[in-house]
Amino acid sequence: MDRRKFLAGSAAASGLMFLKPKTAFGYQANSAVRYALLGCGSRGTSVATSFAKNTSARVVALADLFPDQLEKGKAHFDEVNQSLGYAGPELQFRGYKAYEELAASPHVDAVQISTPPYFHVQHLEAMVHGGKHTYCEKPVGIDIEQTKQALEIAKHVDGKVSVDVGFQIRSAPPFMEIVRRIHDGDLGKIVSATAWYNAPPAVEHDYPSASADEQRIRNWLWYRNLSGDILLEQNIHVIDICNWALQGHPVKAVATGGRNVIAHAGDTWDNYQVVFTYPEDVHVSFSSTQFCPGKWFDVSERIFGSKGIAEAPYSGPLRIIGDNAWTWSESSSQPTGSFAANGAFSDNLAQADSEKDKGFIESITSGKFHNQIAAGVESARSCMLGRMAGYQKREVTWDELLAHGETYKLDINMSQFS
Repeated sequence: MDRRKFLAGSAAASGLMFLKPKTAFGYQANSAVRYALLGCGSRGTSVATSFAKNTSARVVALADLFPDQLEKGKAHFDEVNQSLGYAGPELQFRGYKAYEELAASPHVDAVQISTPPYFHVQHLEAMVHGGKHTYCEKPVGIDIEQTKQALEIAKHVDGKVSVDVGFQIRSAPPFMEIVRRIHDGDLGKIVSATAWYNAPPAVEHDYPSASADEQRIRNWLWYRNLSGDILLEQNIHVIDICNWALQGHPVKAVATGGRNVIAHAGDTWDNYQVVFTYPEDVHVSFSSTQFCPGKWFDVSERIFGSKGIAEAPYSGPLRIIGDNAWTWSESSSQPTGSFAANGAFSDNLAQADSEKDKGFIESITSGKFHNQIAAGVESARSCMLGRMAGYQKREVTWDELLAHGETYKLDINMSQFS
């Protein structure tokens, strides 16, 4: 069946497409949002658990490509839901078409997309056209073609459903406060910035009896066409903070990097060094590693202005040094933190997930819907700019990226997982 015909039919069958929330879901009588998790991996499970514990949302459905992941998810949320006083998720969808079943289900209000990045836009399209509020993990697309598709989807969102993108750091109180101060001029004229993301290598998921295609999907972080490479999949959080603080996106970039330490399968790089140029000739020097031994982890941004310096680490003193000196009172004195593969970090990010979750659910229950797709695309494209400059070993402009870009093909027959 043609995908668009399927989506249109699914939306009509569900009876939920583009209805006002209080009409479609009855929030005036019952504030519980019926929540589904698409992708029961470590990060997906962690985020959905946060939603269950910190908001009125109830996890009622799970979906995954693989039965073992679905079973683990079911066991986990049976326990979580029981601790909260209600039954575990009764709806389970397995296989490649599970996302279509979620999009068509009349028993689900909101869906969390925590699948490999290659599938994000495809799954987002199905959910939006199925009338589902959607929390989509970053990135919003792994190449320019996918981001163009995402912007088309965004046109159908406004006033109909709520869509959030998983940049939870924008909801972390210390980061919100330091960015507010930057925007208020506490640094004076911004001149430059340095930023970095140093992390351990991705964990291997070894299934000896699995096919080569299944091994690739289970270890999707290792492959450019599934993850978008480390600059887009992991480092995007830092680039997003730079865009947020500088109120724009880079106009060009030069970059180096490579695959110098890791020796596992795949083709992602394990290090990047990128110099982004933002409007008004502001330069951001960014570096990244994903091979650090001993789970060593250090992430931060340092922004230099004529009146001061802003330091915004994941862990350690978050502050402004200079004429308008200020320090977030609850920051740790330790400069580095520990890596959390599920993304549940502490210290300056301790409230990031819970605040982000509350904001998304409130947007649904209040009817004041979000549409964060365009912002998600801007940060994804910023990372693609650095990635393209690194791969092509030359300066690349924003306009060149949009005109040419890079296209990634899946090269996996997903019907084998039906």
